[in-house]
Amino acid sequence: MLKLTSVDLKKVKTEILIIPVCEDKTIHDNPTISLLIKKAKQLKEFTGKKGDEVIFYDPGEVKAKRVILIGLGKLEKIDPEALRAFAGKAVKKCVKINLPEVLITFPRGKNIKINVTSAIEAMMEGAFLGNHVFNKYKKEKKLKPLKRINLLVKADMVKKYGRLLTRVSTVCAGTILAREWVTTPSNDKKPEQFAKSITTLAGKEKLKVSVLNEKELKQKKFGAMLAVGAGSHSKSRMIVLEYSPKGAKKTIALVGKGVTFDSGGINLKPTGSLEDMKIDMSGAAAVAATLITVAKLKPKVKVVGVIPIVENMPSGSACRPGDVVKSYAGKTVEIGNTDAEGRLILIDALSFCIKKYKPHTIIDIATLTGACVIALGEKIAGVLSFDDELVKIIELSGKKTHERCWSLPMPDDYKELLKSDLADIKNISSSRWGGAITAALFLSEFVGDTRWVHIDIAGPAYIKKGHGYCGAGGTGFGVRLFCDLLDKL
Repeated sequence: MLKLTSVDLKKVKTEILIIPVCEDKTIHDNPTISLLIKKAKQLKEFTGKKGDEVIFYDPGEVKAKRVILIGLGKLEKIDPEALRAFAGKAVKKCVKINLPEVLITFPRGKNIKINVTSAIEAMMEGAFLGNHVFNKYKKEKKLKPLKRINLLVKADMVKKYGRLLTRVSTVCAGTILAREWVTTPSNDKKPEQFAKSITTLAGKEKLKVSVLNEKELKQKKFGAMLAVGAGSHSKSRMIVLEYSPKGAKKTIALVGKGVTFDSGGINLKPTGSLEDMKIDMSGAAAVAATLITVAKLKPKVKVVGVIPIVENMPSGSACRPGDVVKSYAGKTVEIGNTDAEGRLILIDALSFCIKKYKPHTIIDIATLTGACVIALGEKIAGVLSFDDELVKIIELSGKKTHERCWSLPMPDDYKELLKSDLADIKNISSSRWGGAITAALFLSEFVGDTRWVHIDIAGPAYIKKGHGYCGAGGTGFGVRLFCDLLDKL
């Protein structure tokens, strides 16, 4: 589908050629492209500013039915994310008009200051991710992904970046898998269904797959997790995926929150907060998709994915505010609010994972708190840990992939807010402020001395309005971040 190519523009025939244009500098050394840009800039409406666009039909310079020139803005503003967004936008344009293929030119020339590998990787990612169409529930499937995306590069780059192309395609396919799981409505991904979907795909990649059903969860005393699923007719599941290469010296564990629908339980969410709660399994989707991707990439580190899956519903059997439950770790938890359920399933998953696998590093990812969205908005994830070095590594991976992460503090005195008169700890703070921090501090009570970090993706897991390389719906946030992070770890 995605291919690097080196062709003579004067000879090649294509439906559409798309060219990125800089406002103030030349970013192409191909004379044919330079001629087309000069021709475009003679038009008053096109200067190369970000968002500028002009179309030539059947131009004499190339054998293309259409040539679209898209402005990137000033040179100093052109970074990998700008190229990623450009490539995604270019592909989405072609999808919208039902074209089968596209030829996109890679900017090249002495004025380009971006590292070539970073630039080409970003454009590959944008093009691949921009080609995603989720129309499973539409009777008329008007839009279809492109069959071929050709990225025009210099001849020596085709072979040089062939392996990078394979890696990018694999990682982006995992991102799209996570997107589709998140976007799927809750009636089609109840815990049993979601678990089956994960295990089927994981099995195809020869990952070791273990599934704990509700009976086994009761036997092993996953009390906090079972309390969350108690109100639903759908039975809870715990999935464990293992990638174990020979000679691996480290084990990295990923834990993902999998609430397939979060009504809030007895503390029922109000209208306006309920409608998008199918997304509350975005952490689980990211972890499952990452493990499936890892099985294809074959890094030299053992990776374990632990995925607790529940549905949080109100009913006569649901847990109540004021109940006390015993967690897998043995600590008792007073439930102050049934809508603070994600942290309950995570503590059992974290405790189980640490006890069984003794990982070098454990990372949990979850759509955990609205407080994190208030703090950082809808495009940045919160990262909380006592390990500053690990946080910095995650922030670097976030910067590279543009799955941005920002560190929040973990002040020790905030633990006072989680004290309970009845139990060892309460699942919600006694203060309405700093909810993302107190949620992370609650989790920290169950990880002991293990190197641990929590990533709150309540903001960036889902978007209502699409952008350059992602349509409305699940974003697949976390998959590209984790794949880059595993290389660093």
